[in-house]
Amino acid sequence: MDLTDSQKYGAIFGGAFVLAGIVLSTVVFPFWNLIREDVFEEATILSNSDGTCYATTSDSIPKTIENCDLEPGATVMLKFGRGLAWATIVNP
Repeated sequence: MDLTDSQKYGAIFGGAFVLAGIVLSTVVFPFWNLIREDVFEEATILSNSDGTCYATTSDSIPKTIENCDLEPGATVMLKFGRGLAWATIVNP
């Protein structure tokens, strides 16, 4: 089966595109950066607004906690991903 010039160039372009994708995904943007480290930290609830609590942690990013029925001032253990703005309560 003979390929025309345009088919050859298309195959070369497709191969280069796939190769560039592989290089970008392994060298420039590693997959492991997508998996965030879980952080467990004791924090104090700052406010509760209609079931959404807010707390601040050592990374200075205010955390949003959904489905929260705690009063401001309560101390809880939070679980959150490093650098993320939402958290879950580990033990109420």
